[in-house]
Amino acid sequence: MAATLASRSRYIPWLFVAGFAVVVAVNATMIWLAVGSFSGLYAERPRERGLHYNDVLAAQKARDALGWHVDTSWQATPGRLEIAVTDAAGRPLAGAQVHASLARPVEKRPPLALDVAPTAPGRYAALAILPARGNWDVDIVVDFGGQRYALTRRMFLR
Repeated sequence: MAATLASRSRYIPWLFVAGFAVVVAVNATMIWLAVGSFSGLYAERPRERGLHYNDVLAAQKARDALGWHVDTSWQATPGRLEIAVTDAAGRPLAGAQVHASLARPVEKRPPLALDVAPTAPGRYAALAILPARGNWDVDIVVDFGGQRYALTRRMFLR
């Protein structure tokens, strides 16, 4: 009995080594897939954006001072993005020029530009055929009365 116990127990250290080898192999595979699938850069020219970061902050303060509100919703069945734009008092911004694009934060493909059309005063919509469902960044730019309001919303689109 003692001989069989001794022969079994000599494999125990190797089980620990094999377990750690599996963990290292899985981690190495995950790192390889992560590095190969996403560059980590979201902006087109990140260095220039970083050098002019104070300008970015000033533009955000000017945007916030306008007090405009932009609400977005997604209708999955027709693939329709709906955008509602109101001023600080809650009145619709009729006649604004709205531009939107969709970008996948996990892929290197170029953003999907949308044709946004007015549907009612302060309400706009665009149809989109998505190549994949999941998280999308919706970049919206509203031009009205010489003012520009830009924002990005992350939405889960199907």
